[in-house]
Amino acid sequence: MNIIMSINAPLVLSCALLGCVVGFLAGLLGIGGGLIIVPVLSAILISFSILPTEQVIVVAIATSLASILFTSTSSAIAHHRNGNVPWAIAPWVVSGVAIGALLSGFFTTLIPALIIKWVFLLCVILIAAKMVISSRNVEQNVTRNLPSGATITGITSIMGALSAMIGIGGGVLVVPLLNYFSIDMRKAIGCAAVSGIVIALFGSIGYIVAGSEKLTLQQGFLGYIYLPALFGIVLTSWFTAPLGAKATHYLPVATIKKVFAFILIVIAGKMLFY
Repeated sequence: MNIIMSINAPLVLSCALLGCVVGFLAGLLGIGGGLIIVPVLSAILISFSILPTEQVIVVAIATSLASILFTSTSSAIAHHRNGNVPWAIAPWVVSGVAIGALLSGFFTTLIPALIIKWVFLLCVILIAAKMVISSRNVEQNVTRNLPSGATITGITSIMGALSAMIGIGGGVLVVPLLNYFSIDMRKAIGCAAVSGIVIALFGSIGYIVAGSEKLTLQQGFLGYIYLPALFGIVLTSWFTAPLGAKATHYLPVATIKKVFAFILIVIAGKMLFY
């Protein structure tokens, strides 16, 4: 009853509008949407004075991860139905991302945050540049053989750890990696959607445990996850994710690559000022 009373209708509506955008991008590009959710949700939480300012960013990240769990699932189901999930390699990618997400906390204690930030920033910029260049030469793709399953797992584990440490969905790195090895852009996005489920799951569990003694269910929180905001985002993103997945069949590969490159550039710009 207390949770129901704590639900702010305008806040839920604001989060529902946010979910529309995030869901569509998740389906279209295979990214979780944390890049958009975290800053926008932070602003929403501050404007409605939901909790102290110093806790806003943590709650926004935790709620974002929880919503990505649902959004990525919806996106992955849609891509599977459209035949866009390469299940022959998906288990290797998902295994790697899972290992990386689990070990990210350990790596974070060993590597200075500034180094992690700049390595990731450099990777994002190079990937964006590669995407733009390749989008202009779609018809002249060079075929590259996919490495062994174990090698894929090793590479994606590093990507999963790096993504989890920075707080960005693994699709940002998984999609360009698979596309580089001549995996169709649409199938790479479908595979990234599946891997996003794993990162969101492990990340959400961590934030639930970490915040369980600081925020209560009676206040509307499950750990650091703010349930009313989660409800609002998932309410619409679950339905718009399939629309984004469907759009991949109608948009030219070159256009999808350009959109993906633009998102990467936005991420890089955000990290410069983080």
